[in-house]
Amino acid sequence: MKDVPDAPTVIPPQPRDYHGFNWAGFATLYMREVRRFWKVGMQTLAAPVVTALLYMMVFVVAVRGAAPPIHGTPFAVFVAPGLIMMQILNNAFANSSSSLLQAKFNGLVGDFMTPPLTPLEQVLAFSLGAATRGVVVGLVTFAAILPFAWLPVAHIWAVLYFGIGAALILGMVGIMAGLWAEKFDHMAVVTNFIIMPLTFLSGTFYLVDRLPEPFRSASHYNPFFYLIDGFRYGFIGHAEGSLLAGVGMTAGLVMALAFTCLWAFETGYKLKT
Repeated sequence: MKDVPDAPTVIPPQPRDYHGFNWAGFATLYMREVRRFWKVGMQTLAAPVVTALLYMMVFVVAVRGAAPPIHGTPFAVFVAPGLIMMQILNNAFANSSSSLLQAKFNGLVGDFMTPPLTPLEQVLAFSLGAATRGVVVGLVTFAAILPFAWLPVAHIWAVLYFGIGAALILGMVGIMAGLWAEKFDHMAVVTNFIIMPLTFLSGTFYLVDRLPEPFRSASHYNPFFYLIDGFRYGFIGHAEGSLLAGVGMTAGLVMALAFTCLWAFETGYKLKT
């Protein structure tokens, strides 16, 4: 018989070994988050602008002449930065929370758990995707509000620092809410009983110093107050609270929430059985 040569040894494919940061995987997951809200722009971009314009009509046009200037700033100019920040906060939270909750409902958790992505890469992709939506909505809202209130920019660093910081903070809060929630009712509880009250009670439409005690003192423990106050300072050059406390609080919340989200993905909190 003729000798048959041995077949070459077949080596099964090995997992791709990434050394350092997986930029390709991170960019793919980030673009997935951005395209999620970009495809439904009427819902994610146009609707918040309409909401902000309605607030401007109610709080500015309806009380025109009745609302005195605040610290020499016209009432419309005082309210506008708060409305922009409110849209940044709400939309950054909605992006990451809805993405994770829908992935859990549709059985698509494996889409971002199976690829060779570290917890750091996953947290960065989800939080930056949420922050992108918040910042984009903020820019569109800013452009839509300009005909009603021409906003000066006194300190561009404060606008960028507090705007981006707020988007990152609520994006990571949305990550934790999306991981924790097991149904849409749970998400509604977080939105209606935590996010919305903190937003409205943070001096968006008024000076917190005019509140009676103990509400005036309690407002200074609201982190949203410092975000909105610092963001407004970037436009009008006047802050109600301590600007240094706002800068430190923003940085501290970003780091604390980042470590919390990292822990959640490392342990597979409500993602792995």
